[in-house]
Amino acid sequence: MTAAVLGALGDIHGDFPTARRIVTKHRDVPMWLSVGDVATDSGIYESIGAPLYWIHGNNDNFDAIAAGATPDDFCYIRNGTCIEIGVRVAALGGTFARTWYESAAADLPHPKKGTARATGLADKRRLFVRGEVEACKKLQAVDIFLTHEAASPYRPFAGGRGPDAGKPQINEVLAAMKPRLHLFGHHHRESEQEREGVRSIGLDVVSKSYLLIHCKSLEIEHLTL
Repeated sequence: MTAAVLGALGDIHGDFPTARRIVTKHRDVPMWLSVGDVATDSGIYESIGAPLYWIHGNNDNFDAIAAGATPDDFCYIRNGTCIEIGVRVAALGGTFARTWYESAAADLPHPKKGTARATGLADKRRLFVRGEVEACKKLQAVDIFLTHEAASPYRPFAGGRGPDAGKPQINEVLAAMKPRLHLFGHHHRESEQEREGVRSIGLDVVSKSYLLIHCKSLEIEHLTL
């Protein structure tokens, strides 16, 4: 399917009613992107009423992802891969942890604990690893690069304050891939900056704002609720 305009949603965190309200408002937008953290706290996914092309964040249901147990109109983009939906969209979901970065993605542990919260915290599938970063660096002719983490430097507090929460691994990919546009979430704050010569936009949570992206030019409309 080729679209003139795509929508982009920040972290949903299970707020599917708001996501559906946005989709209903833009029935002419046939497809939506998401930068991760989609599931409810209990790991549930619900349709938003339109195809959703999404990456994982650090708060998602990785058993459901592995089993493909998500709504039929959810289209999960695996780390280090690129899909064609009229524009080429590449993915590097999840967050960074130095202690697990050299692991193989298939070896990331996910033990069962006594509570759902403890199990979620122990699930290292929420992380990205070097192999996935290197795979991303080899991708070419990418229009939109979706990540959960920000590139460095990224100051998480309003006014550009706070410690640098950006991750240099994202910069490495931006420098090698040179996508036309970079979108990320995780920090629950709308922002715009340039990193490695690439326009880099942070999305706020879905209850506050979202984007419309004109596919040919990649011009952005920032819309608030």
